[in-house]
Formats: sequence, C-alpha cells, structure tokens
Amino acid sequence: VQLQASGGGLVQAGGSLRLSCTASGRAFSTITMGWFRQAPGKEREFVSGISRRGGSAGYLDSVKGRFTITKDNVRNILYLQMNSLKPEDTAIYYCAATSRLYIDWYQTTSWDYWGQGTQVTVSS
Repeated sequence: VQLQASGGGLVQAGGSLRLSCTASGRAFSTITMGWFRQAPGKEREFVSGISRRGGSAGYLDSVKGRFTITKDNVRNILYLQMNSLKPEDTAIYYCAATSRLYIDWYQTTSWDYWGQGTQVTVSS
C-alpha cells in the first residue's frame, strides 16, 4: 500500500486545515487507516484512526471535539479535518494504514504502511 499525504501548511491559532491521504495498492475499504503526528524532539503519537468501512473512529484526547477523521471508500481518500488549531498541534502529520483486523491504534507498531508526512505549523 502506498500512501500520499497532503494538505499541511501554516495557520494561525484558531484556524483550520484539512489533511488528505490517498492510498493505492489495495482496496481502500479493506484497510484501517489513521493519522499520527511527530513534533520536534518528541515521539510519534497517535492522533486519530478509523475502521475499514468508516463505522468507528478514535481520537487522541487532546484533539477530541476539534479534529474529525473521515474515510471516503469511493474516492479512496482519507481526511483529517482540523479545527480550532493550537500551537501544540504543530508537527509533521503522517497517515498510516494496516490490513490487520484487531490492532491497538495507539501503537506505531500496529500500522504496516506510512505516508511521507505533511508539515502542520500553528502560529500563536
């Protein structure tokens, strides 16, 4: 599976961005997908994940109510809508995917495929 993330940029605190991730190489509806982020000097952390058919989603506590993950299994695009952005959201954001059925979304080792990352910078 090849993943391509896009949509990052520079935004002021309180603003919004929408990240996108396209996948090729496997039927989109057969893979669980998610977003991670990594800030300078910090470990990569789980942000959000969504089940194969989009029926269930999970979020990092600090982004709940601000971020929304969606999965378009027709257009083969994963989205992360980020609203009310804060400076602490600044990081490189990575999309991830796995074909495994039962995983711990929070563990990077649960995910088999990674995109190249897109930079999100939130200024105060």
